[in-house]
Parts: sequence; C-alpha cells; structure tokens
Amino acid sequence: MSAGAREPHFVRSFERGLAVIRAFDAERPSLTLSEVARSCDLTRAAARRFLLTLVDLGYVHTDGRLFRLTPRVLELGYAYLAGFTLPELAEPHLEHLVAQVRESSSLCVLDGDDIVYVARVPTRRIMTATITVGTRFPAHVTSVGRVILAQLPDEEIETRLARVDLRPLTARTLVSPEPLRAELRRVRRQGYAIVDQELEEGLRSVAVPVRDRDGEVVAAVNIPVAAGRNSVESVRRDLLPHLLAAVARIEADLREATAATGRAPAAAPGIGTHR
Repeated sequence: MSAGAREPHFVRSFERGLAVIRAFDAERPSLTLSEVARSCDLTRAAARRFLLTLVDLGYVHTDGRLFRLTPRVLELGYAYLAGFTLPELAEPHLEHLVAQVRESSSLCVLDGDDIVYVARVPTRRIMTATITVGTRFPAHVTSVGRVILAQLPDEEIETRLARVDLRPLTARTLVSPEPLRAELRRVRRQGYAIVDQELEEGLRSVAVPVRDRDGEVVAAVNIPVAAGRNSVESVRRDLLPHLLAAVARIEADLREATAATGRAPAAAPGIGTHR
C-alpha cells in the first residue's frame, strides 16, 4: 500500500519507529545515526529523535556514536509467542504438507487412553466418521496414538494395555496384547507408525511423533489415505519423507518458541498429554 493510500487511522511516525528497529539485523548489529537515516529513508534529525526515544525506553543502547538494540526488544515478541499454542504453531506446516501430498493431515495429542485431534487441514473426506478438531479415537488403533504410546515407559504401556478395550473395530484390528506390544516396540525402533485398516476399513494412516526440545513426545502428525489408492509401500515411500520433513519444521519452531518464552506452547486449552 502506498503512502497516499493509507487509511485515516494510520500513524506514520509509528511505522517509522518500527522501521528504525528493523534496520538492525545480524549483519548490522551496530549502526551509526547516518546509517539508520539512510536505511530508513529518514532525515538525520528524524532518525536521531527516533533513536534517542528508543534509548530512553531501553530498547536501544548507544556509546555516543554507534547504536545497537538491547535484549529488551525481545519483549515486543514475547506476548505473541507466549500466547501461541502448539496447534497454531503447527498449522502452517500442516497446510504446506497437505499442498505437497494432496492428502489431509492432522496434529493429535494423547489424552487419557484416546488421541484428540487438535489441528486439522483436510482435503477430501475418506473416513465414514467426520473428523474435526476435538474428535477422539482410541489411541491403540490409530497411527498417531501408536507413535505416542510407543515412546512411553514399558511399565506405563503395560498399564494402558491392561485397561483398554481391545475389541475389534475391523477384521484387521489387533485385539491381543502381545501383537500390540510387539507393534509398539517396532514403532519405537523405526520412529513412525503405519496402521492398515484397523480403525476403519479402507483407511491407511502414517504418523510421526513430534518432540519438544528435551526430546519428549508431545504430539503426533498423521496423513490418512484411502487404501484403494495407496499401498502400504507407497505410503512409506511417497508420503513418509514429506511427513518427516514437516514434523522437523514443527519441532524447529517449537524449540524456537520454547527458547523465547521459557515454556513450551500448550497442546490445546483443557487438554493434557500422557494422562
């Protein structure tokens, strides 16, 4: 938008003040008054007023000739990062993943013995059940549930297997503790899970865990596909690499947000993990 097309409420001096802050970067951490003026297309007098105001507010330090930002500028982004939830952080990466593979993708967390959908980017409907944020399924029959369960201590896995209802949802559902135990061990070793028509006939799904900066699994991302169009091998060959890359980007953003705020973004309001 050109200067002449600005809305009546637009405060030009505020825009210029932000431009002065943005003039500093990793390549130019220290700048002279003339350099700031030139970078922001300001007169020396205007640049001086902005810089000295920022000095008075504690956002800029000067030795009399050079100016540099102070750590206080981090406060400007703290409120934004502190209010970020994991679904909000993950959603742009899910959108990118869906655009790449042309299949739906979701972020899920473990809540009790269920997985809960906390973010979802759909493409087409492939399940009988309508999936929305807040939808729950038994964790042990889903790919997202298995990659989270597989990372739990063996004692906790045993406790969970002893209490969950292992009734068959399809003819392929694992309904005995030992085969399910063995599958979780395999998922733990390989770092991903593929569930083949155990939750619903005609549905295959692949999932990868999302880890925080301490290496703890806090969520999982999946790609569900129609079994008639995608073999298990094609899921592993064509979809898994994209899924792994998307999760790596989510984890990088999660580490950055945690480092900036000192705490990890919440999974979702009212939903815990590993409970």
